[in-house]
Amino acid sequence: MKRRDFMALVGAGVLLQPTVARPQQSSRKRIGVLFALPEANPQAKARLATFREELQKLGWSDITIDARYVAANDAETHLRYAKELVSLQPDLILAQNTDATAAPLQHTRTIPIVFTIVADPIGSGYVESFRRPGGNITGFVPSEPTMGGKWLELLKEIAPNVERVLVPFNGAERVVEYFLQSLRATAAIQNVDARANYVRDLTELEAVIAAHALTPQGGVVFFPDAYFTGHRAEVTSLLGRYRLPTIYPYRFFAESGGLFSYGSDLLDNFRRAALYADRILKGASVSELPVQAPEKFELVINLNTAKSLGLSVPQSLLGRADDVIER
Repeated sequence: MKRRDFMALVGAGVLLQPTVARPQQSSRKRIGVLFALPEANPQAKARLATFREELQKLGWSDITIDARYVAANDAETHLRYAKELVSLQPDLILAQNTDATAAPLQHTRTIPIVFTIVADPIGSGYVESFRRPGGNITGFVPSEPTMGGKWLELLKEIAPNVERVLVPFNGAERVVEYFLQSLRATAAIQNVDARANYVRDLTELEAVIAAHALTPQGGVVFFPDAYFTGHRAEVTSLLGRYRLPTIYPYRFFAESGGLFSYGSDLLDNFRRAALYADRILKGASVSELPVQAPEKFELVINLNTAKSLGLSVPQSLLGRADDVIER
């Protein structure tokens, strides 16, 4: 999908404006939530809190939220918890990512589902189109497909000598391809050799990183991936040990010691999901609520990590940064 199409969808964001909230909704509602993160994960806690707080602002103070948490890529547990949530007959299911969205769809085609971080809902077969999703599902994407090229451009800006780029991935190949096409197009223009490599776990990740680091002028691009998000401290530490300039899709990687990140504000997607939940709970048809593109993007640079890698961050990049980490 081209950038202009996404910007048109962002323009449709007026649909997200809540109606005037009543002091408190009269009937108790139930929402099921399925996360592809452990319950103790700080991001899981922050995302659920953001969703709940926004609902309360909209007047939903008397509401039941049943949350289930699953480790990344545990398809069996996703299906089991999704079945549990559907059996509770909630008024709505909030699903985090691609895996957490696929599971409830196998158990219900009537309960409304709102996803918050699904990269390619059309390619995944969840919706018919962004403007009119159809069925019982809609939601929010974290990035547009041209972000693959943007990540490589930013990596070259901070590390101009990079000639080879590795893209490790752990999730579905179709999601990787969603971003890989634009990255390869940019790589061809900039004479960069780019390759994607599937890894099953951190051990395999270290093996491919170690091999990549044997030849100079290497860099790494991480696409959105639930497994790497759940292991971001280990991932950023690993890339630091092998001294490879790396760009990540979300700010919490930079906060965990990664060189820098560029991506959407995921908490904002959960806030906006609450606005959709408000509309659905009031009777709106989920099939007519368009899938929405991100509204907020953040460039976060970790200067301490840049210094440890011997990189001098260009002032032009620092001037565009939303946040600079110096600790």
